[in-house]
Amino acid sequence: MQPTPPRLESLKGLLGARRFRVLLTSRLTSQTADGIFQASLYGALLFNPDHQTRPAQIAGGLVLLVLPYSLVGPFVGVFLDRWRRQRILSRGAAVHGCLAALSALLLFADGSRSLGFEATAFGALAVNRFYLAAQSAALPYVVRPDQLVISNAFSTSAGTVITIAGGGIGVGVRGLAGSGDHGEALVAALSAIGYLLAAAVATRLPVSLLGPHELPPVPAIEELRAVATGFVSGARHVWQRREAAYALAVMYAQRALFGAWTIKLLLLYRYSFHAEGPLRAGIVGAGQAATAGGIGLVAAAVLTPRVSGRIGRRRWIVLTTAIPAVSELSFGSEFSIGWFLLSALALGFAMQATKICVDSIIQANVDADFLGRAFALYDAGSNTCFAAAVVTAAYALPLSGRSETSVAAISGAFLLTATAYAAAGRRRGEPSALAEQPAEQIA
Repeated sequence: MQPTPPRLESLKGLLGARRFRVLLTSRLTSQTADGIFQASLYGALLFNPDHQTRPAQIAGGLVLLVLPYSLVGPFVGVFLDRWRRQRILSRGAAVHGCLAALSALLLFADGSRSLGFEATAFGALAVNRFYLAAQSAALPYVVRPDQLVISNAFSTSAGTVITIAGGGIGVGVRGLAGSGDHGEALVAALSAIGYLLAAAVATRLPVSLLGPHELPPVPAIEELRAVATGFVSGARHVWQRREAAYALAVMYAQRALFGAWTIKLLLLYRYSFHAEGPLRAGIVGAGQAATAGGIGLVAAAVLTPRVSGRIGRRRWIVLTTAIPAVSELSFGSEFSIGWFLLSALALGFAMQATKICVDSIIQANVDADFLGRAFALYDAGSNTCFAAAVVTAAYALPLSGRSETSVAAISGAFLLTATAYAAAGRRRGEPSALAEQPAEQIA
């Protein structure tokens, strides 16, 4: 075996690949626009000063923001394995830009409570699911197998960071334009420019590069029928590869717990927290919490390839799933902005570290022809769990968001998830060589 190269050298080699840089540039441009667009939606649906928002309405807004991921998930994988992924990236981003522009027009004309605005925003988020899933399925075609962990760590983490930065841009524009529906409309219009730029960048990749390499001439009716059968076959394929199935289950559990934590955050920042010096309440304060989570995920991106390569991905997932159990009890129970930011940082670190490993386990253990369906299963299940937890927490939490019971429940659930995943690994014996050997040595 060759010694593991230094992290900086590995990253330099990754960024030296021109096609990876093009794919990454398209992703970062699109996700900057995502942050701007989401700032508009969060402001319009959750922090709109023109409307009094109850927990159930906040939950409804959050479900609107994630439900497209769940509803289109079963369709995404099948078509990712049938359509040219380069065209999904270029055309999907262009369509997203058009829908963002239409959302801005409807928001300006009819306001945030109009059905037309909500339906258009829903469509824009659904199209974005195709784009991001295509990014994940395309990655193995532009990097070597031994670069999967570091490329996942870098691209997903950089994408999340740039989304947060885009959200900051959106909040800044919102502060200049005003916090009502008209101000949010201007922010949404700004995001459309980013999506169109991302579409232009994606056209620089060869159409056939990202697969799939065999495109059966199947009639449209058969493609529609294949949605259901393809989703079932994808689920069966993942279940047969238990390493991937168990890792996916951990991600589902973490997303559910993150959903409960998120609605608690929104309630606290809307109804309980007050400005403490530079620490703010309201949507600006929620943005600061997102920034703290972003710092955590950057740390996870730096540490995960190195640590998981030494101790194994399974052990790292167990550890990172246990971290929020401790941080929630230590920081989340204080119900003050400063302590809550520390909780957000720890949670951002833990979830991103887990996600990097889960992505890599799926890519390494699932057959190439099923990758699209596997990531569709990943997205659909994760966001369904998130949405279900959001709705449940909306009715369980008080309007203030202050609940010691929720702190204990979230902490205990993270600990139970870590324990169950560790026990599943012990029942199966030693982990597969592919799943546990150092990332840079996967052949």
